[in-house]
Amino acid sequence: MSEPTPHHDSPPPRGDAPVAAQYLATFLKPEMLHIYRQITALHAFRPVVLCQNREQPEAFPFDDVRLLPKPRTRALRRIWQKQILGRPITLYRSEAQHLANILREIRAQVLHVYFGHMGVHLLPLLEISPVPIIVSFHGADAGIDLEKPAHLAMTRRMLDRATLLLVRSESLAQRLTAIGADARKIRLHRTGIPLGEISFQQRSAPPDGAWRCVQACRLIAKKGLATTLRAFAEFGREFPQATLSIAGEGPQLAELQALAKSLGIAGRVAFPGFLSQVELRALYASAHFFLHPSETPPDGDQEGVPNSMLEAMASGLPVLATTHGGIPEAVEHGASGWLVPERDHTALAQAWLALARHPTRYAQMSAAAVARVAAAFDLTAQARLLESYYREAGATLPKPTNAK
Repeated sequence: MSEPTPHHDSPPPRGDAPVAAQYLATFLKPEMLHIYRQITALHAFRPVVLCQNREQPEAFPFDDVRLLPKPRTRALRRIWQKQILGRPITLYRSEAQHLANILREIRAQVLHVYFGHMGVHLLPLLEISPVPIIVSFHGADAGIDLEKPAHLAMTRRMLDRATLLLVRSESLAQRLTAIGADARKIRLHRTGIPLGEISFQQRSAPPDGAWRCVQACRLIAKKGLATTLRAFAEFGREFPQATLSIAGEGPQLAELQALAKSLGIAGRVAFPGFLSQVELRALYASAHFFLHPSETPPDGDQEGVPNSMLEAMASGLPVLATTHGGIPEAVEHGASGWLVPERDHTALAQAWLALARHPTRYAQMSAAAVARVAAAFDLTAQARLLESYYREAGATLPKPTNAK
């Protein structure tokens, strides 16, 4: 959603720190800022990134990145495995052996694979890996193509062979156990938010009723943007000076612009597009409400805990959202925000109006929002928790240099 800002609150890893290899297909896409923060916040382990593609090195500076060679026959592999056999694309055995050799070469003590579908892609490696492997799930990756028998079977094999399974929310843990994951392997690992980088601003109601509202996300179905627009149309009847900014890019832009026009609110709804990190935080600082009424689309894609929502809460923005995915694990209904059922724009508008009509309660939610993020989503605390999972999986730390 936004351009990254490197995070350096934690001391850098020691030179003798054990290696925790980090596998991503691409290091790193703009929307993966939370992963960059997580990797660079490690202290007890030295991360070495293994990837197929290196993108945006200026935005995501990192020294130890190993680019993996791509097989010349990868196009044929896609046709054979995906289109003819109807199953997920996986590594060749030779690629798996090459990766295993790299893990030995860098003396990795654990391999952290980001996203469940990449765990399936690496299944041949999981079957021969010289080190324990942790697979982390973030949202949609917990249910890709699972209606297809071959995909479900191979996902279950991956879940069985992984040493530990990390999830961003308890709702994701439930989805994994529903498809056969061993609950004893699952560990909760929240998205980490760098609270020191985000300025908290106590919100108060605007005296003139000019509420500034914002939603920041990809413009896709599961974000509930049409629900936001319909609810805003109702909210605006009582507060005609209110405005709404929907920041982000995506395939629904033209459809949402047309809906805003048909609702008669186009003049009060802005679509600023992709915003830099600085621009997004400035937008948050000027706003009064953050909207995120996520909904489950026909393909079953669900949120974990939206990162943009957590950053908005850290800035002091009360949240209006839905009882969807992991959102209720971050937004405490009636305390740090308000939750309504999915796709219910009338309920969303009523909640919106209720808070706007009660300035004292609204101000209390502002303080509660940042307190909730600090309690459960602090980056440093989550980095230390991740290191504990690396140790649990089998990685060992060197003895202190002064040990006898």
